[in-house]
Amino acid sequence: MKGSNGDGRWLVLIHQIPPRPAYLRVKIARRLVRMGAVAIKNTVYVLPKNEQAQEDFQWVLREIGQGGGDATVAEARFVEGIRDRDLEDLFNRARNSDYQSIARDARKKDDPARLRKRLAETVAIDFFGAPGRAAAERALAESVKPARKGISERRLDPEDYRRRIWVTRQGVGIDRMASAWLVRRFVDPAARFKFVPAKGYRPTPLEIRFDMFEAEFTHEGDRCTFEVLLRRMGIDDPALRPIAELVHDIDLKDLKYRREETKGLEHLIDGLRLAHASDEERLTRGAQVFEELYAFFKHRRER
Repeated sequence: MKGSNGDGRWLVLIHQIPPRPAYLRVKIARRLVRMGAVAIKNTVYVLPKNEQAQEDFQWVLREIGQGGGDATVAEARFVEGIRDRDLEDLFNRARNSDYQSIARDARKKDDPARLRKRLAETVAIDFFGAPGRAAAERALAESVKPARKGISERRLDPEDYRRRIWVTRQGVGIDRMASAWLVRRFVDPAARFKFVPAKGYRPTPLEIRFDMFEAEFTHEGDRCTFEVLLRRMGIDDPALRPIAELVHDIDLKDLKYRREETKGLEHLIDGLRLAHASDEERLTRGAQVFEELYAFFKHRRER
């Protein structure tokens, strides 16, 4: 492991736990799993560096010390012998496994409240946007669809959603970029956006959440957030339909529409995300992309 002086990307926990009491090892292992840490060796765990990870690891250090063990936390720019991409894949595989378990239980009609809690806990430790999340959300939405149908299909008055702050989780991707553009273009040109951690955020009365757990606008059934906004806001513009199909296939990865432009737009959005770490900048750049797509499809229909 290569250490750093406060500028590392990763936090690494190295521990030694005595064989007695036996419960301590199990307790620590469970705590590490709950916080989303992945093991790269039996006694070496990694988390992406952030304030929550630092706090979580400090609690683990204290518990191990009180139990007679020994532990160290270090920052690292990279972990020797493992590429950053490989570490991200480890995290994504762990979260995909969690999402698959939630989806299976949803299809078995397990308790929706318990599943929503599990999903929220998993989303909170999904540091790199594991692709299995969409399927888990879709399965959970389908499991409660009869109870939500009347709400989901009800048309809303866009006037009620003006002069609001639209809140979503940090690290925006294509569905949130497209949804933010749609809101500013067709609902409220002066809409403001706010980016928050996925875990533990409580909205104020003036805030509207989108594309996040328990949001007012998020995935429903097999629809992505952009599609849900279109339907519930009653925005019936034919030039938006192909955009919705592109966003759907890229976000949900289910190849439902198979438009010829899909792969090109996916590469463009991937490049945009790599070039711009700021969520605000991603929305600005993304808005340009979707405005130009809209102009293209509108012109095509008018010819």
